[in-house]
Amino acid sequence: MTSVKPDVERGLGSPTQDNNKPDDNFLNHARQGSEATDSTRHPQYPTDEQGREIVNWHGAEDPDNPFNWSPKYKWLITITTCFISILTGLPAGAYSAGNTYMEQDFGISQDRQPWLTWGTTSWNIGAAVFPLLFVPLTENSGRMSGYFISYIIFLIFLVPSGIATDFATMITTRFFGGGASSVAINIVGGTIADIWKGPAERSVPMSIFGMTSVVGIALGPFVGGAIQTNETTIDWHWIYWIQLIFDGAMLPVFYFVLRETRGDVILARRAKRIRKETGRKAYAKSELESESVLTMVKVSFKRPTKMLFTEFVVFAFTLWVSFAWGLLFLFQSSIPQTFSTNYGFNTFQGTLVQLAISVGAIIGTIINPFQDRLYLASAKNNKETEGKPVPESRLYFSIPGSLLFTGGLFWYGWTSYPGVPWIVPTLAIGCIGLGIYSIYMATVTYLTDAYEKYASSALSAASLGRNAFGAFLPLASQNLFNNLGYQWAASLLGFLALVLSGVPVLLFFKGQYLRSRSPFIAEATFEEGDSDQLGKTNKIERSRGMGGPNGQAKPCDPTIRRKKAGIA
Repeated sequence: MTSVKPDVERGLGSPTQDNNKPDDNFLNHARQGSEATDSTRHPQYPTDEQGREIVNWHGAEDPDNPFNWSPKYKWLITITTCFISILTGLPAGAYSAGNTYMEQDFGISQDRQPWLTWGTTSWNIGAAVFPLLFVPLTENSGRMSGYFISYIIFLIFLVPSGIATDFATMITTRFFGGGASSVAINIVGGTIADIWKGPAERSVPMSIFGMTSVVGIALGPFVGGAIQTNETTIDWHWIYWIQLIFDGAMLPVFYFVLRETRGDVILARRAKRIRKETGRKAYAKSELESESVLTMVKVSFKRPTKMLFTEFVVFAFTLWVSFAWGLLFLFQSSIPQTFSTNYGFNTFQGTLVQLAISVGAIIGTIINPFQDRLYLASAKNNKETEGKPVPESRLYFSIPGSLLFTGGLFWYGWTSYPGVPWIVPTLAIGCIGLGIYSIYMATVTYLTDAYEKYASSALSAASLGRNAFGAFLPLASQNLFNNLGYQWAASLLGFLALVLSGVPVLLFFKGQYLRSRSPFIAEATFEEGDSDQLGKTNKIERSRGMGGPNGQAKPCDPTIRRKKAGIA
């Protein structure tokens, strides 16, 4: 009897998916008809102590392994899933284009309180909560079910928004729509990790995904404003109907283009097929290590919350990125307010100005691969772990990006005068967009590198903060700019941004020291020599689309280590 080695072949337990396509060996044997025996169609796998076969990849070139798919198809999947990220993010901002008309139809006065902003608040509360509850449920079902269930729910809740006759309906439907949208977007990062191996291959795909995360929200007001350009013939409800028609038409396209990419789900399906066709006791490792849904959901809530309040690195990055993300939504109300007052811009003209945020994010996407090159080059000088890039090298571009974000706020505020050409504060908004993108990418990549096995819990903590600020910071926009004036309101935000700009500087110089004192990082670090940072990890982390390398944790009893760290 052969024992299973603890370090499995590439891809087992990684966040990859199943394409349900037999490999070349299976096809060859199928052509031989009835002469192909069970043993030739389904080769024997190593067994564990209980005599169960542990199904794995058929060598390094197994065509079922998503890492081995053709670059063209990988790019097709990447672009398609990033497009899903944009489509599901658009309603977050498109909502604001209908404010004037909702105010009339719903009989809501915006003079003293920004009541309509609660629609944005509701969306972001759903976006904060739903991924913690539902993304772990994709652990056994795979990414395809996660995409399509969340996308269909997203489409369903566009319908009541399109027929809403009262504000209570709008707030309720946006809560569920925002939640479903966030679940779909959360899965995209995992899909990219499924098919692109290692940080070098993932550089450009992850840059594009980061861009779509920002642009999907920033484009929303423009899309909504474009639909409302002829308000005399098109009711504001068409903001949602047109999105529903287009997004719904894309559903069959997504179905035929996408396939399961998650490795442990691929192997589990392969094992089930072997059991059904041969009666052999063959199992994927993920089947034997399955946890109850209740356990997964509990950990999904508990661990990110604990990390947020006990890990300084997580807390600092969360505060930094949350403020930037909150301003992304705050500007959806601030820009129309400023440009309508100073330049007489109508709703659609104001949404054109908001495109500057998207332009800034696109510029950041173009620049980001150079940041990744510096990150990979840092491996040569890593004294902590030889041959492995230094997490702090993820922050090179975020430091000037954060300062550009801060400067853009002062620039925007102190050029918001009627006598100053409109293009001047618009350029400032572009700088703010570039800063938001650089802050977002630095947070995602640094927390992933620093926390490895617990990266998704760290990122979930940051996501909670981002969406919380996105929910409640916009509520302050109207009173803030009315009471302080455009100049000092923007300056107040600029001073806060300046203080938070110290986060990347502090982590750049003291990050190694802070990481060395973290119990979570001590338990989460993988063995040296692991080639891929998004492979084997615990099931809760894999379900969110993040993970660690295709190896084991450092040789220490993990239970003891977790208890010492207070993690278990």
